Parts: sequence; C-alpha cells; structure tokens
Amino acid sequence: MDHDFEIPELLQKALESSGIKREQIRAFTHSDLDQKGDFRSSWICVDDQWLYIFTQTERVKSQPRLARLKRRRAKNEQFATEVDLRNFTEEVKLAAKYELTDLSELKCEYFVGSVAVVTDIDGKEQVLLRASKGRGAELNTFCRTVSGMLKPKEAKRKPDQAEFGPGRPGRFGRPGGPGGPGRGTHDARCPKCGRLYPNPAHQVCPNCIDKGTLFKRVLALTPRYKVPLMAMIAIMFISALLSLVTPFMSGRVLIDEVITPGGKYEGMIGQMVLLTVGFSLISYLLRIIYGRINSAVTAEIIYDLKSMIFSAMQRLSLSFYNKRQTGSLMNRVNSDALDLQYFFHDGLPYFIVNTVQIIGVTALLLWMNWRLTLLVFIPIPLILLITYKILPNLWKLHSRRFRANASLNSVVNDSLTGIRVVKAFGKEDSEVDRFNDRNARVFDVQMSIGRLSSTVFPVMGYVMSLGQLVIWGVGGWDVITGKMTLGTLITFTSYLGMLYQPIRQMTHIVDWWSSCMNSAQRIFEIIDSTEHLPYPEKPVRIKTIKGHVTARDVEFSYEEGVPILQDINFEVQPGEMIGLVGHSGAGKSTMINLISRLYDVDAGAILIDGVNIKDIAKEDLNRQVGMVLQETFLFHGTIMDNIAYAKPEASPAEIIRAAKIANAHDFIMKLPDGYETVIGRKGQDLSGGERQRIAIARAVLLDPRILILDEATANIDTETEQLIQAALEKLVEGRTTFAIAHRLSTLRKADRLFVFEKGRIVEVGHHDELLEKQGVYEKLFTTQRKALELTVVGG
Repeated sequence: MDHDFEIPELLQKALESSGIKREQIRAFTHSDLDQKGDFRSSWICVDDQWLYIFTQTERVKSQPRLARLKRRRAKNEQFATEVDLRNFTEEVKLAAKYELTDLSELKCEYFVGSVAVVTDIDGKEQVLLRASKGRGAELNTFCRTVSGMLKPKEAKRKPDQAEFGPGRPGRFGRPGGPGGPGRGTHDARCPKCGRLYPNPAHQVCPNCIDKGTLFKRVLALTPRYKVPLMAMIAIMFISALLSLVTPFMSGRVLIDEVITPGGKYEGMIGQMVLLTVGFSLISYLLRIIYGRINSAVTAEIIYDLKSMIFSAMQRLSLSFYNKRQTGSLMNRVNSDALDLQYFFHDGLPYFIVNTVQIIGVTALLLWMNWRLTLLVFIPIPLILLITYKILPNLWKLHSRRFRANASLNSVVNDSLTGIRVVKAFGKEDSEVDRFNDRNARVFDVQMSIGRLSSTVFPVMGYVMSLGQLVIWGVGGWDVITGKMTLGTLITFTSYLGMLYQPIRQMTHIVDWWSSCMNSAQRIFEIIDSTEHLPYPEKPVRIKTIKGHVTARDVEFSYEEGVPILQDINFEVQPGEMIGLVGHSGAGKSTMINLISRLYDVDAGAILIDGVNIKDIAKEDLNRQVGMVLQETFLFHGTIMDNIAYAKPEASPAEIIRAAKIANAHDFIMKLPDGYETVIGRKGQDLSGGERQRIAIARAVLLDPRILILDEATANIDTETEQLIQAALEKLVEGRTTFAIAHRLSTLRKADRLFVFEKGRIVEVGHHDELLEKQGVYEKLFTTQRKALELTVVGG
C-alpha cells in the first residue's frame, strides 16, 4: 500500500466529485459487498485525516453474470474493476466518511461467508464495510495500514481493556514488542499487474517474473556438472567441425577436383571414399562416447535435482503443506526434476553447439558466395517474429499443463489413499468420473500445446524451405551462366541444410525453454520458500530438558486475521501432567502443535526451561519432545523399523523393552515374523489399537522429557483402551505431559486441566475443583456423561 498504486477510473471520478484529490489518498481497497452485505461494488479509502467509503448506487443486475464472476475469482484471476462493473451502474457516490481521530484500531471479523471491517466509534462497535471471505487478506492489509497511521492518542481502547489488552501493539512477542515481529505486511496483489499472488507470503507473481533472472539461477547450478558438460560440449564441437568438412569434401572437392576432367585430384576417387569413411568412423566413435557420458550425467542430474527438491520440502513447516495438494508436490519432485534435467544434458549443450554451428556455417557461406548468403537470411526475420509471438503462449500453456497434471495426480492420490471409504460408500463410478474430469483437462491443454506446436513449427519449416528453393533457382542460373561451379553450388546447398537444421532446432528450443523455465520457477519456489521454521545460527543447546514449560501472551492463527489462540498464559512444572479440554475447534491441538514447535507463535513466546523454544537447537527439541497422536502413521517396513524410527541407533533389546512397556510385545510375537513382520502402507494390516501401541513404543524408545498425547485412546474399543491406558500410565511417569482425551474421565488423574473456549484458557484446576465451580468444564463433563448414558441405554 504505497503511493504508486493505480486508482480505478470510477473511483477517481467519485473522489473528484467529492472534492478529494487523488494525491491525498494513502491507501484504498475494493470490496464486492456494501455495509449491509448486498452485492455492490464498494471502496474504502484513507488520507491523512479522513477515512472514506464509496459505494455503487445500484445493486448487481445479472445474477448469472455474478456467478460467473465468482468462478473467475475462485481461479485467482484478477478481480478487475472494469470486469466487475459490467453489471453495475457507473455512478459511485460517497456513502460515509469518518475522521481518523474518532476511530480506534481497524480490525477484520470473519463470518461464515463474509468478512467485515469493524472499529469502535464513541465506545460502540461499528461495521464500516463488508466483503466476501476471499478478500479477507486484502482487507487485513488495509486495516493494518490504517491502524498504523493512527496516532497513539487516537487509538482508543475499550474501558475494560488493560494497558496491554488484546490487539494493542507492544506486548511480548507482538509486532513492535520485545521478541515480536515487525509491522511489515504482505500485500495480496502484485503491484505491477494487479493480479493476486498464488502465495502472498512469497510475493512471487508468475505473470511478472523475470525469466532472465530465472535462467541465470538455473545456469548457476551447472558448475557441479562442469567436467562432464564440458566434455560433452567438446565432443559436440569436434563433431560439428567434422560435419563441416564432409560437405566440402563430397561437394566442391569431389565434383570440381576429382570427377571433373583437369581437376587437381582427378581420378583419386578411392582415396576420397576412404577419407570420407575415416571421417564418418571418427564421428560415430564420438557419438558413442557422447552417449555414455550423457547417460551418466543425466542420471546424476536427476538424482541431485530430486534430492535438492525433497530436502527443501523437508525443511518447510506444516503450513506449507496445508496449502498445497499432494499431487502438485509429487509433480515437483518427479516431473519438474525431469524437465529441468533436459536443460543440462540436452538443451544447454545443443544450444551452445548450434549457436557456434550457425556462426561457422554462415562464415563459410559468406566466403563461398556472399550474394547467395544474403538471400539465405531473407526468411530469418519472419522465423524470429513467429518465435517471439508464440513464446508467451507456450509459457502459459505449459503452466496450465502442470496445474492440470497436479490436479489429476491429487485425485489419484486421494482415491487410492481413501480406497476403503470409496468402496464402503460404493463411489467407484463417482471417482472414475472425477478422474475423467481432471484427465479431460490434461487432454485439453495437451491438445492445445500439440495444435500450436504442430501448426507453427511446420510453417517455420516451410518458410525455411522457401529459402532453399531460392538458392537452387539463383545458384542454378549462376552455374548455367558460368558464374559458379556445380560443386560449389552442391556444397553451398549442403551447408544451407546445416544452417537451417540448427535454426529449426533453435525454434523448438522455444518449447523446451518454456517447459524448463516453468519447472525451474516451481522448483525455486520450494527452495526459496520462507514457510519454514527458522533456527538461529547459534542455538541454545540443552542436552537434558527438565520439562518446565511456560506460555506468555501466546497468539496464533492459521489464516491471517482469523485468530485460533489468544492471550494464552500458563506455567507448567517439570513432571506435571496437564489435560487440555474444550469443544472441538477450541484450540487444544493447536496448542500442542506450538509446544512441539510444528508451528511458530504469531505473538508472545513459549519457553522451555526458561529458554524461548525458537532458540533451542532443533535436534535437542526433537529428541526431548515426544508425541503420540490420534492418527498414527506407520511407514511401509518392518515393525522393528517403525518403532526405531524415533531412535534409529537403538539396539534390538531397547526396541523390545519399549514394546513391552507399551503392551505391544505380546501381539507382535504372535505375528508370522515377529518384529521383522513387514506391514503395509500406513499400517493397514494392523488394528487401530495395535498401531497405537506401536506409536507408544516409538515414544517410549525416544524417552522424551516432555510428552504430548493427542487423543491417544480415541476410536478404540474398551478392552484395547485399557491396555493403551496402562501403557500410557507407565509412559507419563516422571515426564511433563500434555494430554488431550476424547473421554474427560480419563483425565481425572491429571494434576491440572486447562479448559479452552474460543481460543482462550477460561478455567484452570483439578477435575474435582472444576466440577465444583460449575463452569465450562462442568457443562462439558455433564453433557458427555449424559451422552454416554444414552448410548448405554440405547444399546
């Protein structure tokens, strides 16, 4: 939100008619709803003194058109004013204005299908503007911009709000406060073209990305393959030189000097054939050497690229994966790596050699006959023009193909992963239809690429052939009139083919370039992603964690502007067991995700043994914080490998001991191969209780000082639950434990319970204490007990 933005023409007219100068506007944003929530184009603007709201005078006239507009916006296309206004009247009027001194902090409040900009005016909350939920990010940015403009004395707070109450900057970990982030924000749209960023955190616009910079970054990867690439280019140079000699030998020398009477080498036909065979043999030997080097370097490049992408993915936080389809990420590891390797082993070497060959052949043609050579280049400008025109289209088509393939892979992945659900509901035909729909999209874009390529490239070939026909016509006339020998003409036409062949290949480089640069862009998006958990260069090493956990003013949200946790404060002593209870969505699982640092807090801090969790060395934290989750994931492999996943260096004796503590040893020994039994993907060969006990054994083997149990006994029969509960009681001894349980009665032994409601801790105490208070926990417990009684009565 700077002063270099463009204001839509209709809004400019409204500003002028209201006596407001365009230069005064500090920030503005657009909405598709008005204050009442009706579909109507609106704007909210601010200058140094006033906040203005402008609204269209009539509502949308065409609902079908509006539906199409929503579909376009759902595809992240630019919600341009000129498109948006096709179904509105063109009169925009000032609906309201507010002096900044009367406003408190602007905030975004999210509802089921919309978002509202709200503020306090004279102690009363007032809605300034509404918008569909998809515009929340832009409205959040605007709210922060305006709130940053308000002077401290103008930022009024509610009477019951403490000096460091919710929403005010300056608290521990908040923007502007100690340990907190700065006030920098992410705009949702590209400032150049106005299109929405695919990911506002990255602020990379595919439409405006500098392809030259991208090419340089790809080129920077070549040093690691310098020796084989240089060998391949050297071989290609030698082959190119040999190919330049052959036409001269078989044309000008053979015809003019060997076959023609009186020639310099008249009658030496045998020697000429042997010389040509020798050159051909050397050329074939070089091809064999080139092929062997090429196959080796290709395998190495694919290996390195896939490893680089996958390693980068492993560094990313869960938030990155939550926003992306599995199929898209799989495509980046497989398809994009393959596309980019063409750059190294085919594209770049051929590009260099073809460029040199074009220069060399052109020099020879000019030496032989400069007039004919000029005729050769008549089609070249047309070829370059066609290339320039189709490059952007191919770029876009290759991007569409990737997205279509990613969507197709996601459908396949979802369907195969959830095959039991598909079979249970008899949805095989629906899944086939869903697959065919995505497959049809791939087909359509592939057909578009094929139609464009099969139309343009033959046209370019035909244009080149016209130049060859001109040479035969003009050159043939020169031979008849004695201006040129027949051998020279044949040599010239042979070289002409050698000139047009690399030029034709260079035209196909357009297609290759588009594909490679698209793949490179997606690969570098992974590598450059900032969605990872940063660790300090000199972390604090804690070899043995005591288990003292503190939360100070913690706030967190998965989606900007939609808080999940607010003002979380607690202190847990080493060895204490804490139960987290509350309705679904209250923030319990999010809290344990923050304690285990699967995410970072947005504000405030979590301390372990007095050290900010962000400053603790990653390996120390991972080694001493263990988790047992509701959804246990087991890898394809043996049971021993799955238990040892937490501690690969563990001995068989340690693994068996952990399994016995987890009450898993007995059922493991009943399996055909015991601990060496290979289990299928996700452990589907085992029951839920068996998978859960293996997960507990994994946690026992890790021997963490802080233990996190997230619904560890959910969805399990009573008998199995008792076994797991007994295993958990052994596991939690002497450890700081945070437990979430679906049955509140299982948390009776907890030292304290933290009761969550709407992202805040509203009650703290022991089970009996909280029941006596008759507050939120007592209602939860009573409701669950009645539900269990009804279940028993109902059979």
